[in-house]
Amino acid sequence: MSDEQPAITLYRLQACPYCERVVRTLDEQGLAYQSRFVEPMHSDRNVVKRVSGKRSVPAIVDDNTGVTMSESANIVEYLENTYGEGA
Repeated sequence: MSDEQPAITLYRLQACPYCERVVRTLDEQGLAYQSRFVEPMHSDRNVVKRVSGKRSVPAIVDDNTGVTMSESANIVEYLENTYGEGA
């Protein structure tokens, strides 16, 4: 078994519908990713702010392409354009 971390890290909240939308897209694309669950309190999400510049989730870091972004609609569009059929 490999100890290598997946290239995509998803910062998310438990039971967040916007985060689940991104999870569905990652799963549909067959992409390996690591979930990092963050603090529910918006003001405590410093780890997300350090990587994306915002405290909002979902946020992803894609080490394959160097892309970091937040907002579920933007992330889904990015994943489909980068990894989807015809990409």
